[in-house]
Amino acid sequence: MEERKIKTDSVQAWLLAARPKTLSGAAVPVMIGVALAWVDAFQYEDGVFSWTAALLCLLFSFAMQIDANFINDFFDFAKGTDDVETRLGPRRACAQGWVKLDSMKKAIAFTTCLACVIGLPLAYYGGLEMILVGIFCVIFAFLYTTFFSYLGLGDLLVLVFFGIVPVCCSYYVQLHVVTAEVFLASIACGLVIDALLIVNNFRDRDNDRLAGKNTIIVRLGPKAGLQLYVGVGVAAIILGGTFWMNGHILASLLPLLYLVLHLFTYLKMKRIYQGKALNLILGETARNIFIYGVLVSVGLLLV
Repeated sequence: MEERKIKTDSVQAWLLAARPKTLSGAAVPVMIGVALAWVDAFQYEDGVFSWTAALLCLLFSFAMQIDANFINDFFDFAKGTDDVETRLGPRRACAQGWVKLDSMKKAIAFTTCLACVIGLPLAYYGGLEMILVGIFCVIFAFLYTTFFSYLGLGDLLVLVFFGIVPVCCSYYVQLHVVTAEVFLASIACGLVIDALLIVNNFRDRDNDRLAGKNTIIVRLGPKAGLQLYVGVGVAAIILGGTFWMNGHILASLLPLLYLVLHLFTYLKMKRIYQGKALNLILGETARNIFIYGVLVSVGLLLV
């Protein structure tokens, strides 16, 4: 009933379409990359750290996340994946009629251009290779929804574009190098954030199967999906051992609190198992991801 009160193309409609709760997933990898760069920058005698570059990385990540959300909203509705009657997840703007399709097309064009404008100055800090990275980010934002998610490769893209790319690039624009510690930390970050996609796909497994969307959960089944959810959290903590080996002991120990929360969320997920109630798990997983990012960043900075 509440959805009918939302005016088409209103500010409230666009806020819902942007999915602000997903921005924590965009912020966490940049937080970790920036924290690593800050610590390492001042190990050198002439260490320099640019807050402008750090802010640009964060804003680019936010813009790309919103852009990806708009793209997902538009194309899932166009493909018929978002059905108002059968959808279990949070409501989507195009499917609900909150945003007109033509308006969403224009919004996608705008946010794509905005992300490019924000990201272009990063070439000054990180070199022309940052332009190539930005181009790939834009291309795969479209390919994720329209192609790769239907082949069960969404998790791989999350690992790359919510882990490796943002963490490593946030570090690279500061120090023009990527260390083994940074690379392993980026994989750990990508695994933690992939838990959010796993919950989404676990909840939507029956609808995805009918729509021909062959996610990992559809391919392997719900029991393997539950194991995968636990596994990404445990694997991230194991990879966090790289912090300990590089003298960042707190960055290795503090995330154990995240693991405890992750395991409690898993037990709830296993108990609920199916239906709209899994949206509770979605919220808790997003919270856990943000806590992980804060714990790792604080652990790195408290040297």
